[in-house]
Amino acid sequence: MYLIGDIGNSDVKICLFNRNMKLIKKKRLKTILLNKNYLSKNLKFIKKYKSKIKKVLISSVVPIAYKNIKKFIERSIKIKCIELKKLKLNNLLKIKVNKNQIGSDRLANAISVIDKKRNFIVVDFGTATNFDVVIKNNYIGGILAPGVKLSLNTLSDKASLIPKIKLKKIKRVIGKNTSSAIRAGFYHGYSGLIDNIIKMIIKQTGKSFNIILTGGYSYLFKNSIKRKTIIKKDLTINGVLKAAVLSK
Repeated sequence: MYLIGDIGNSDVKICLFNRNMKLIKKKRLKTILLNKNYLSKNLKFIKKYKSKIKKVLISSVVPIAYKNIKKFIERSIKIKCIELKKLKLNNLLKIKVNKNQIGSDRLANAISVIDKKRNFIVVDFGTATNFDVVIKNNYIGGILAPGVKLSLNTLSDKASLIPKIKLKKIKRVIGKNTSSAIRAGFYHGYSGLIDNIIKMIIKQTGKSFNIILTGGYSYLFKNSIKRKTIIKKDLTINGVLKAAVLSK
């Protein structure tokens, strides 16, 4: 069995897969709460499978959270916990930039989509909005933009007259009140940002791409983007799993 994790700035996913890569158990945790008691309560299931778990691999962009989970897992099931970037990934993905400057989640997304015949742009709507470019099995770089939710929360936190709202699709560009004006600005603004960055990537590389969306707001922007897109909800976890299965 494979114990697979994805530690993000807001949430943590811990998944257990059998040797056929079938999901057996999935837990979603809050990154900010990762102390010993919280982990003991929410990850007690791993002890049940301790004799069957053969590899533990985790993608993390929060070092202190990874340290806490690593310590808990290694004490609980006596198996070494490995962070994705510590693997030798060259047999899976040719990284054309400084590996230390790429988040583990972005590498996992790239590993998930690699295909020796096709090219991909992965747009991940997380704390940041990440664009990662994979040409066949080569990771050639990416773009980081402010995250949708982070930007929305910052706006309402810093401007006393701006209310907290839930972002949703809106057809009108000109808002009739504060809430609709914010929704229009964020929905159409980010749609334009995404379209323009994809257009510039295509122009710079001279390649055609499959566009993959993942992360919290992927569903919201799927139909607002001019090019055909595919949503893959668990892209990061699947990339970590793929690395665990295929890496030596």
